[in-house]
Amino acid sequence: MLTDYCHGHHPGPDLCPDCQALLDYALTRLARCPFQAEKPTCAHCPVHCYQTIQREKMKSVMRYSGPRLLWRHPLLALGHFLDGFRAVPKGPKK
Repeated sequence: MLTDYCHGHHPGPDLCPDCQALLDYALTRLARCPFQAEKPTCAHCPVHCYQTIQREKMKSVMRYSGPRLLWRHPLLALGHFLDGFRAVPKGPKK
């Protein structure tokens, strides 16, 4: 989704430095997520992993890329939609 966003907003074949930094940040936060495999979608997660600035950047990425995901990767879009209905874990793994 970040690649689609970057290619739609910034020129060039590769991710721009800002988008690459956001991707690196997101991957780091996901690796440290206390829920791991049971992680709900971010909208339903009780733990906010991202700092405010990165959260706002990621929201704009999702707003742009979400609707386009339906056409580019319909199975991933369906999976993400269904993940929204999963039960939220009671607490993070220790």
